Amino acid sequence: MGTVTDMEQKKKTDHTVSMHGGATRTPGGAVTGSGMDRRVEKKKQPWKKIGIAAGAVGLVALIASVVMDASSGRSFKVNEGRIVVSEVSEGTFEDFIPIRGRVTPLKTVFLDAIEGGRVERVLVEDGAMLKKGDLIVELSNTTLQLEVTRNEALVTEQLNNMRSIELSLEQNRLDHKRNLVELDYQIKRLERQVQRERELIKTNAVSQMQLDQTEDELDYYQKRRAVTLESQATDARMQETQLKFLQDSGQQLEASLEFARKNLAALNVRAPVDGKLSGFNVEIGQSITRGGRLGQIDDPDNYKLTANIDEFYLGRVDLGQEALFERGREEYRMTIAKIYPQVTNGQFEVDFVFEGEQPDGIRRGQTLQAKLTLGDATKAKLVPNGAFYQDTGGNWVFVVAPDGSEAIKRNVRLGRRNNNYIEVIDGLDIGERVVTSPYTGFVEMDRLKLDGEN
Repeated sequence: MGTVTDMEQKKKTDHTVSMHGGATRTPGGAVTGSGMDRRVEKKKQPWKKIGIAAGAVGLVALIASVVMDASSGRSFKVNEGRIVVSEVSEGTFEDFIPIRGRVTPLKTVFLDAIEGGRVERVLVEDGAMLKKGDLIVELSNTTLQLEVTRNEALVTEQLNNMRSIELSLEQNRLDHKRNLVELDYQIKRLERQVQRERELIKTNAVSQMQLDQTEDELDYYQKRRAVTLESQATDARMQETQLKFLQDSGQQLEASLEFARKNLAALNVRAPVDGKLSGFNVEIGQSITRGGRLGQIDDPDNYKLTANIDEFYLGRVDLGQEALFERGREEYRMTIAKIYPQVTNGQFEVDFVFEGEQPDGIRRGQTLQAKLTLGDATKAKLVPNGAFYQDTGGNWVFVVAPDGSEAIKRNVRLGRRNNNYIEVIDGLDIGERVVTSPYTGFVEMDRLKLDGEN
């Protein structure tokens, strides 16, 4: 029994192997191809799982970053070696600013052509030392010469007319005076005659008719004299007014003629003051327009300093403020004499004059370095002056944390500043560290992550 069973078990095993091997035999002995179909297993790909895991980690990191930014503001990673960190200290703040000025003549008189014309003669060269009244250049202007000649003729004619009117008025005045003399004579004669005839009529030496006629004639001359006096007074008032008008007109005409003659004489350009001629570049035959600039005459011995100052200090610069110029061991003091309020390219111009002696050997166009004092020196908290001020306007700074890992934005109040330091009014304590280099690239950030790696 055991042997049969083993043989049956072996047959079953062989039957199973034949089925797994390919063809399958049916119970009836027929062979089928169903045993040849094999199931293909898919290969596993672990890199996809790694990618999915990495993406999940990145997403978590992004969410964490967003949450962190939302809680602490925008941050920016900065290499610590690329920024300048300065410490807030206490010291004496000297309220001054450095100025760089250009040496210019203290007084300058410009030479402008009063009337235009053609250059006929040039008598001096550029750079010549001149005395007041020295002839510099001669111009010619035919049109102006003819115009002056016509004006002279016109003025002469009008003056002659005025003189004729004055003569006529004077003759009229003399006629009135002559008439009064004649009337006075007749009145005086007739008064005597009436007096005689009144005595003679008592003796019938003259008739009453003759006496009446003489008295009537006397009355006529007396009335005529009264009318003549009234006419003379009226004419005198009119003559006085007219003469005053004519005299004023004559003076205006003469002044106009004198002005025209001066314009003609101005064709000969002369030095208005003593000094050194500069900017003079005129050639014979050149046409000069009316009002054209010929050059200038500078004070050769006295100078001033002209400097451009940042518009930030426009409200703090005033007339009379002192500036100090040092040369070796010598100090020269200057004061502000004039301020030009026009701002050009963020700067305004100021003129300084030397108080007392001026430095020897300075020349026009030379550049000098000086210090302008804006106020008294005081004790204050100080932060080194840096380019950060242009980016923030002094309203905020990045303050480095005690552990040095980051710099956090903080609102502050900064006051006066000079070339070296800025005065701290509020918002910073002594010993704190501040980023004083430019904030370009992270002005909009709230904190800087400081990376010590280079």
